[in-house]
Amino acid sequence: MRQFLITVAALLGSFSALGQEAERFYLSGTDKDRTRTWEFFCTGGMNSGRWTTIEVPSCWELQGFGTYNYGHDRPHADEQGRYRYTFKVPSSMKGRTFYLVFDGSMTDTEVKVNGQSAGERHQGAFYPFRYDVTSLLNMGGRDNLLEVTVSKESANESINRAERQADYWIFDGIFRPVYLLAVPRQHIDRVAIDARADGSFSMHVAIDGKTIATETDIIDLATGRQVATLKGDTTVSGHVGGVKPWSPETPWRYEAVVRLMKGRKPLHVYRQRFGFRTIEFRERDGFYLNGQRVMFKGVCRHTFWPESGRTSSPALAIEDVNLIKDMNMNAVRMSHYPPDEYFLDTCDSLGLMVIDELAGWQKQYGIDTHHYPNYNAVREKLEKLEDIFMPTEMIHGLYDGGHGASLEDYWRLMLSSPTSAGGFLWNLADEGVVRHDKRDSIDCDAPSTSEENRIILNSITHL
Repeated sequence: MRQFLITVAALLGSFSALGQEAERFYLSGTDKDRTRTWEFFCTGGMNSGRWTTIEVPSCWELQGFGTYNYGHDRPHADEQGRYRYTFKVPSSMKGRTFYLVFDGSMTDTEVKVNGQSAGERHQGAFYPFRYDVTSLLNMGGRDNLLEVTVSKESANESINRAERQADYWIFDGIFRPVYLLAVPRQHIDRVAIDARADGSFSMHVAIDGKTIATETDIIDLATGRQVATLKGDTTVSGHVGGVKPWSPETPWRYEAVVRLMKGRKPLHVYRQRFGFRTIEFRERDGFYLNGQRVMFKGVCRHTFWPESGRTSSPALAIEDVNLIKDMNMNAVRMSHYPPDEYFLDTCDSLGLMVIDELAGWQKQYGIDTHHYPNYNAVREKLEKLEDIFMPTEMIHGLYDGGHGASLEDYWRLMLSSPTSAGGFLWNLADEGVVRHDKRDSIDCDAPSTSEENRIILNSITHL
C-alpha cells in the first residue's frame, strides 16, 4: 500500500521564535488549484470498490468517483468515501494544543486519528468543524494516521432537506481544506467585533482557559499605522479617533491585534480584520449604512466551478467579486449556505455588501423578500407602503438568459418607491459541470425537465 508521508513542520514552517501566534499546518491542499494526494476508497458508483488515490480538497464526483445527482433526483445515491492520510508532528511542537480542523466536508463526517475516534460525527456540509486531537497525536518521528469517512447522504433528514434536496448539483467529499491548528495551551479561541462608523469599538474575546488580561492594538491596514491600544479581558471597548468608515466605495479596513497577557508577557496573539461601519434596519424605512440609506443592487451566488464543483479558490473569489462590481452591483447573496472564508474576506476588502445565509429553506422576517414577483406584484407591494420590499431572488437568469428581461422597468419602479430596498438577481452564473464520464461535456441537468425551474419560469411575467 502506498503511504503518503508529510512532516507537519515542513508545510508552513515552525512556530515563531516566541511561540505566540497560532499556526496552520495544512494536511490537504489549500484550494482547487493546490491539492494534496490522499488514499481513497469509494463504496459505490464510478471507480468504486478499491483503494486508490484522490486529490484533497475536491468533490469526488469531479475526480471520477461515485454518482452524479441533482437535488431533485429521487432517490439519491448513498455511497461513502473513505480517506486515509499519514503525517508526522515534530517533537519540538510538544506543549501545544492541536485542533484538527475541517473547513467543509459533504456531508456526515466521521474522523479517526491513530485508530481512535476524534469526536462525534459531524453533520452539515458547509460549516467548519474541529476536534482537539492533542492527546491522540504521536510526536517526533512517528507516523500519525488520519482516517475520514464521508457519507453522501446525512443520517439527519433535516440536513438532507436543507442541503441535499435543492436546485443544484449534489457534490460530496472533503471539499474545503483540512489542517492542524497549533495554539498555546491557553489561547484566544475567537473574537466578535462591533466597530461603528463613529469610531466606537467593542469586542468579545472567547478565551480557552482562565480569563486573564488582553491588550488590543488597532492597525490601519492602508498605512500600517497603529491608531489605538485598548485594554480589557474578555470584553474590550473604547473609542478610536479619526477612523475612515467602511463602504462599498471606500472599503477601509483595520486589524485588531489581540494579545493574551500574563503580566507583561504575551501568551498568544490573535489577529482579526474588520471595518468601522454602522448598519441599521429601520422599520418601514429601509437599510442604512453609516447613516445613508442603501439600495441593494445585488446578485445571488453559488460557490461553484464547472471543473471542481464546490471546491473553489481565492483567485476565483477575486474574479467573481470584481465581475459583480464591474456590473455596477454593490451586494451579493450567499445562496444558500456560508461560502469559503476567503470569499467573505475578498468582499470586505474590495467593497461588496453581503447577505450571508445558513443552509436551509427560510421565511421572511419583517422584510418582504418575495421570490420572483412579476411586475404587477412588485407595483402592488410598493404602492401599499407597508413592509420594506427586497426580493432576494428575482428575474430568473439561470440557464434561460432572463436577467435582461424587463430589468430596466423593474428597477425604475423599485427606485421610485420609499419602501423598496432593491433586490438580488438569480443568479451570477450557470452551473453546468464538466462530465468526464460523458466525454467532458457540460451538463446542466436538463433544466427544462426540472420541476422547480418549470415553476419558477412559469411565474415570470415579461412586459
